[in-house]
Amino acid sequence: MTIRPLGGLFDNLTRFRDVRSARATSWDQTGRNQDYWVIPPGESIVLADIEGPGCITHIWMTQFCRRILGPGIIDPYMGHYVAPIFEIHNALGLNWEVSDPYYYRKILLKMYWDDQEHPSVLAPLGDFFGIGHSIAANYHCLPFAVTVKPEEQFLFGGNAGLNCYLPMPFKKRARIEIENQNDAPYGQYFYIDYELHREDEAEDIAHFHAHWKRDNPCDGWGPQLQTNSPETNVVNLSGDGNYVVLETEGKGHYVGCNLSVAHFQGTWWGEGDDMIFIDEDTWPPSMHGTGTEDYFNHAWGMQTNAFPMCGTILHESDMPGYQVSYRFHLTDPVHFAERIKVTIEHGHGNHLSDDWASTAYWYQALPSKPLDMPPADDRIPTRTESSLNPTNRPHDSAPAGELTDEMRSMLAAAAERGERYLQARAVETEKKIEMTRQRSRGNIEQARKIRDSFK
Repeated sequence: MTIRPLGGLFDNLTRFRDVRSARATSWDQTGRNQDYWVIPPGESIVLADIEGPGCITHIWMTQFCRRILGPGIIDPYMGHYVAPIFEIHNALGLNWEVSDPYYYRKILLKMYWDDQEHPSVLAPLGDFFGIGHSIAANYHCLPFAVTVKPEEQFLFGGNAGLNCYLPMPFKKRARIEIENQNDAPYGQYFYIDYELHREDEAEDIAHFHAHWKRDNPCDGWGPQLQTNSPETNVVNLSGDGNYVVLETEGKGHYVGCNLSVAHFQGTWWGEGDDMIFIDEDTWPPSMHGTGTEDYFNHAWGMQTNAFPMCGTILHESDMPGYQVSYRFHLTDPVHFAERIKVTIEHGHGNHLSDDWASTAYWYQALPSKPLDMPPADDRIPTRTESSLNPTNRPHDSAPAGELTDEMRSMLAAAAERGERYLQARAVETEKKIEMTRQRSRGNIEQARKIRDSFK
């Protein structure tokens, strides 16, 4: 009797497969415990460069980007051998540093498949994993999970553990890079788990793609109008002016998106219909929805639930004015043979002018068209008060009042200590950067050895 495979999500667990499991990681290749890489400003580092055929099966990352506000009393050299982040309140005087609030938007994740010159995945690191507005928040769905400690929840730049479980097959080669477009060094821990296959993949392989975009603000015609008021009940029978989540050409299938909205008008940010134009569509589109929360599979607004295929990552009740939502089409992918355009109205008839940003996920045949990315300054999240930025330093202003000799002496000593501290820290940081470059080369060489042993 022949037993048929079960099929579905766990089918691979029921069958033996002739594959080789492997991993590229940030582990300390000297055998010590400095298991993170430091990526300098303005530089890209290769995390993994893998010869195919194969498939990336899981990515885990955690990261940090700290800004030094003043000298600590822990020697930078000694600090090299302990945790990279001192979880000590600055009030104790042991250290004086804060997390960069916007680094999730300043760091780019890039993935290249099969020697295509431009990346098929291009997105800010945070938004790729669902950290919209650079605000850390816990959530889990089928393809992604983010875990945040309670004290980091709902903070701009809060530390988090990031996971992606979407399969990413490749025939010839996979290359994953991190580009630091910040002006400060950036620390990265990571796992990239993958399989190697002996035989070439089928010719109709679909390659994973992801792309981030933003309209800030959306081009609304009546942002002063209350949502669901009689004056917003206008006709839209073209889809012109809709926010575009994804527009691409080729053959493939769209599998979902996350959407980050900053809305400070005081009403409901949604009510816009989703409209998905497929292949030769003009009007009406092949798929026309009934409202923003409906597309994200909620109702009567967005709730705080995070489900396998749909849900909320950040709810406006947690941080007024901010919403991050997701919808995945894993059992109902949207297929296209020639082109696709995924759009949503920003307010009914596009009346609102909010800050919208999204990451679209899809699979398609190569070659695919190049993806664009605005400069880092144009990716910074919208804030209601600039004073909320913890990197502002009002203490740098000139002291008021008459100074005693002791006060002047202490100010001079602090300046001297600060200069020594920053110089010593720069030396240690440069050591870590050079180690990172060596480990990147080590990862590439290790992947080559594993591939050579499994042909």
